[in-house]
Order: sequence, then structure tokens, then C-alpha cells
Amino acid sequence: MTLLFKRDMTDPEPWLAALSRQIPECEIRVFPDLEPRGDIEYALVYDPPPGMLASLPNLKAIFSLWAGVDHLAGDSQLPPVPVIRMVELGMTASMTVHVVQQVLNLHTRAIDYRQYQAERRWKMLDPTAPWDRRVGFLGLGTLAQDAAEKLVGLRFDVAGWSRTPKQIEGIQCFHGEDGLAELLARTNILVCLLPLTDETGGILNKQLFAGLPRGATIVNCARGGHAVEADLLDALDSGQLSAAALDVFNEEPLPENHPFWVHPRIIVTPHIAAFSIPETAIESVAQNIARIENGESPLYVVDFDRGY
Repeated sequence: MTLLFKRDMTDPEPWLAALSRQIPECEIRVFPDLEPRGDIEYALVYDPPPGMLASLPNLKAIFSLWAGVDHLAGDSQLPPVPVIRMVELGMTASMTVHVVQQVLNLHTRAIDYRQYQAERRWKMLDPTAPWDRRVGFLGLGTLAQDAAEKLVGLRFDVAGWSRTPKQIEGIQCFHGEDGLAELLARTNILVCLLPLTDETGGILNKQLFAGLPRGATIVNCARGGHAVEADLLDALDSGQLSAAALDVFNEEPLPENHPFWVHPRIIVTPHIAAFSIPETAIESVAQNIARIENGESPLYVVDFDRGY
């Protein structure tokens, strides 16, 4: 059994070590070392060249190194094998920490205090209790649910929206077009954790911002393609939005001359919200390989008709 590993990084050794420890029976092949291609049964990859996976005649499954699979969806020659999302404890924990941190930054008006510090200005703003701050999630998948539950634990008023109905204890759940309007109308801090699909691309736009209460804030740590950047800047400059915390962008790295860098109401982080920890990520991969080898269906298989 051979697994092909491809990830753009400076140091792949922690990943290779985890693979060797947790799947010792598996030969690890590192891209671009593909030959003999007929030996490769599994691929653990990020952003493989189009057509490369189709050139592996005995491939049984493709594992995404990211939670999202948009880096694979563009390959028109993707072979007819299960494509499996990365769902693992380390990624979930890191996303939750980031979301909670940014929600707290927006809740406590850290942007204002940062400006006051730069001006050497001693000014206190009236505080808001967490239960009076309504947080809304776009998307209620694994990552969003964990972050939402932690915010409930901090006594925020939390709700979420998904394409199909869901029930989550302590979280008011909305779905469908009417549900989206209801969620927006009751949300002070909007967190986008949607998968990027044809339906969700550009969802953070002028129309959506208008549905939020004036002065609302947003957190986007899903994909840059969710946001219409010109609409976001207009909403901030008009006061419809009062602040934004952005971790993902239409162009990455964010160009040096991009207005987001210097906008006084934007927090920029360089796509670091969620990261996989090799040990826990490979544990998830190993469990799914074992399921496949035992004739069981793998977990977290992507439905490309839905986009996730």
C-alpha cells in the first residue's frame, strides 16, 4: 500500500514522521515522485496539478489536507473515488480559538482602543454584556458548531444558518432564504464559515450587509471568495458595518497596496485561522484508510453536487 503526499510547505518532515508512525504499513511517496503510479492507492494532497490524480490507475481515495475542497473541485479530470474532507481535532481547535478571539475583539471594541492607544487618548467606552451581543454563524458545519458552542459557554446569544435544517442545543438555527434574512436581522457579529460553492461565492455583499443591523461587524475565516471586497469597503465607510476581522482574501498573499492593510476598521490576519496538527490529522486519515481496507464506507466524503 502506497500513499502519495503533496503539500506546499517549507518543512514536510512532521507530516512524514506522523504518517510513518501511524500508518507504518504504508509506503509514503512525496510529490513529484509518482512512479510507479500503479502502486499508489491513497493521496493526501493540497492543490495537485489538474489531471495528476486521474493518472493514478489504482487510487482508492483522495484526502484533502484542507477542510475545504475548492482546491480539488476545479480539476475536471478528478477520478471517481471518494474525496474526503479534513475533519480533525487540531484544525477544529485552532479555528475555534481564532473565531472566539476575533468575536471577543469585536465585542470589546478592540479596534477603538487600539486607535485610542495610538492617539495616547484615555477614553472608556460603555461595555455590552455578552448576552446582549448577538452572534450569528453563516454555516453550521463541524468547525462552526464547535466555535458556536464555545461562545454559548461565554454567554453570548448565538444563532446560525445552514442550507438545510439543523438542531443544536443552545443555538437558534435558521435555514433557507427566509431563515437567512431572519438570522441577519438579529445579528451584531456575523461569522462566515461556509464552504465556498457556486451558491455561496460572493455572499458577503451589499445586499447581505444591508440585512444586518446598522453598525454590525463581520468575521470571515472561510474563503476570500465569499466576500465582494468593494461592497465590504463601502459598508464600512458608510457605517453600515462598524468593523471587520478578515483572515481570507480574494488574492493571497494580500497585495501590499491593498486598502485592507490600512483601513482603520479592519483586522487583517494572513490566513492562519485554522491549521491541521500532523498527529491529529494523520490519525483521522489512518482511521479512514482502515475503514476502506475493511470494506466500510469512509467518513466525511465530499458531495460535489453540494460543494462540500
